Amino acid sequence: MTRVQANLLLLLAGAIWGAGFIAQSTAMDKLGPIWFIGLRFAMATVVALPFALWEKARATGPVRPADVAGFAVTGIALFAAAAFQQVGLLTTTVTNSGFLTGLYVVFTPILTVLVLRRLPHWIVWPAAFMACLGIFLLSGGTLAALTVGDFLTIVCALLWSVQMICVGVFAGRSGRPIALSVVQFAVCAVLGCAAGALFEPISLAAINGALPEILYAGLFSSGLAFIFQNVAQRYTTAPQAAIFLSSEALFAALFGMLLLGETISPAGYAGCAIIFLAMLAVELVPELLRARRQGASVEV
Repeated sequence: MTRVQANLLLLLAGAIWGAGFIAQSTAMDKLGPIWFIGLRFAMATVVALPFALWEKARATGPVRPADVAGFAVTGIALFAAAAFQQVGLLTTTVTNSGFLTGLYVVFTPILTVLVLRRLPHWIVWPAAFMACLGIFLLSGGTLAALTVGDFLTIVCALLWSVQMICVGVFAGRSGRPIALSVVQFAVCAVLGCAAGALFEPISLAAINGALPEILYAGLFSSGLAFIFQNVAQRYTTAPQAAIFLSSEALFAALFGMLLLGETISPAGYAGCAIIFLAMLAVELVPELLRARRQGASVEV
């Protein structure tokens, strides 16, 4: 695979994730948000299971019980993030949800300091300020215009950060990232279906009505897009991967306008651009500075 092909595959993953916000939003016309999560991740578990079996056949040893427990904790964090995002979509737009969810790129380094006691790159702090300014503009220039769904989505972004930290710890320690994926998907499926059975109505007609969205979110958003990312990043650089994967927020806004007729104000466009720049800065500036230092050392 060439670098161009890899970057196009990453762009496809970003488009799949961006369109996934549409599926998540329209599914709730027929199905409760928690039931949608449970059924979506049940489908994702089925998609990931063959890859996990393939990984197991090539592993040098079994997964330790402590790692399985870590996988389950990761799944709980994923379920909580998905729940806040899904419920948030009841009262926010696909465009807002796409960009606000992307704040995990800024939150993750901050939580790394608080939880793992590792200092982030200096760019995190101005990027966090930029992200806050972007949220302010996205709201129309007044925080009072932010909906409950917007605040729930910001909490979702924080929980995504927790999930990402868990993945970094447990996937690296166990060496079994696909096994982790299956366990966390299964945990989300069980928790979603159990909570849905307790708090939301369900019927076969509702499931049939939301079946296209369930299939898309489970098969593509939660399954194939992550596989595309893992394959493509073997053939491209981390800064390029960050640019192409961050496109999910832009695709969410684009599909929201094209398919749902959503609109955004000029100040909102500026806010989206600032949030996007904050996400890219956190990813790209450390890599660019590192490359410059390495180049200077070679010249010396």
